[in-house]
Amino acid sequence: MLTFTEAQVMEWLTPLLWPFLRVLAMFTSAPVLSQRSVPVRVKVVLAFLITVCAQASLPAMPVVALDSPVAVLMVVQQVLIGLSLGFAARIVFAAIEFAGELVGLQMGLNFAGFFDPATMGQTTAVSRFYGTVVVLLFIIINGHLLMIAALTQSFVAFPVGPEPFEFLRQMQPHLWGAEIFKLGLWIALPMVTMLLFVNLVLGVISRVSQQMNIFAIGFPITLSVGLIGVLLTLPMMQAPFTMALEQMLARFQ
Repeated sequence: MLTFTEAQVMEWLTPLLWPFLRVLAMFTSAPVLSQRSVPVRVKVVLAFLITVCAQASLPAMPVVALDSPVAVLMVVQQVLIGLSLGFAARIVFAAIEFAGELVGLQMGLNFAGFFDPATMGQTTAVSRFYGTVVVLLFIIINGHLLMIAALTQSFVAFPVGPEPFEFLRQMQPHLWGAEIFKLGLWIALPMVTMLLFVNLVLGVISRVSQQMNIFAIGFPITLSVGLIGVLLTLPMMQAPFTMALEQMLARFQ
């Protein structure tokens, strides 16, 4: 008759339980994978598969009784670290979308709003276009593999322990929101400068030739220059996006 003790069961479950919780928490906040179109069963199966495949590179996990207060604190720690990791990658996506908001504001396209089912909110045309492009770029540069590698390294940088709020004191994820404005303005700066120059030229023309209806020709010119600028600057988005994503994920390594 096959018999086993509670200690043996915990030794079998512990190497899988804590990484599984951290991976599953990351999937609930990570870009692309956290969308409503991805079924919950797919997220759970992928989290378990990644947990099993990463066992060879993970450090030893502490064995703790699941009915103890220490286990509750360890669960909270895994959830916080996983959510923060997905939140760090989501900030880069938000920065790209913010750059689209700035470009659309200068082009005059921000009056065209669309309903985004992923975020359940209103987005502008340029921001949604940038968001779609950056999702494709995220898959092309293997951003999902970068996140999995950062998650694996996070067990070395932040080992499993009963101190969940120590991670928050070290990382301070509430300050990462400033990266959205910094990165978004950096990406949109060439387009904003070019469209600002176009508006200055149109302002000079309106003063020199006052009989010209500047409102009739200003919008088509600004829109045309903006679309050409988006076409020319779009291939250069890969470098800042990749660098920003690696910098955010490097906080967990």
